[in-house]
Amino acid sequence: MLTNLPNLLTLSRIAAIPVMVALAALRTPLGDMMACVVFGLAGITDYFDGKIARQRQQLSTFGRMLDPIADKLLVAAALMVLAGMDRLSPAALYPAIIILLREILVSGLREFLAGLRIGLPVTQLAKWKTGVQMGALGTLLAGDSGAPLVYMDFLPVSLIGEVMLWTAAALTLVTGWDYLVAGLRHAGRAPPGSSGGQAPGSSGEALRP
Repeated sequence: MLTNLPNLLTLSRIAAIPVMVALAALRTPLGDMMACVVFGLAGITDYFDGKIARQRQQLSTFGRMLDPIADKLLVAAALMVLAGMDRLSPAALYPAIIILLREILVSGLREFLAGLRIGLPVTQLAKWKTGVQMGALGTLLAGDSGAPLVYMDFLPVSLIGEVMLWTAAALTLVTGWDYLVAGLRHAGRAPPGSSGGQAPGSSGEALRP
């Protein structure tokens, strides 16, 4: 159901995107810090929506569909804001491109493998990647301009964010490669229900992403 708490948390992640963009577009220290806060709160909902859904047994097809979409929309919007507003150094554009391309790759592979009823469970490494990635983007949204508001102007906040972004890109390559290998391994497989394919209704095979 759309109105259960886990799905509302997921939807709130999408609703936070225009708010984050508008705050960053102000190009003020307070706007940058508030954009970071909005992004951080939206990222936290990614943890709680799944946790609450499992605890309350409110897992739904709608939630499983929307959750990864909301994640990718949030990450892509943050990357576009940072790049479009010259908040990234030229060198930091490369990990941003890697992360964005990986999101597109994984979305396509997930759709392809779902047609074969092959699951792609989230690994611990993928969870670390997500954590580092969200931390990097939040740090970059606050940037050096927002740092004085929380008495952290003595730190090179933007540089720290870019180092984290490179780290997230490295983890992104590893987890993305696993997805690609899984897709290529099953590229010649017949879809369920076709001759030689897996019988409809079978549970499929779980692969490590």
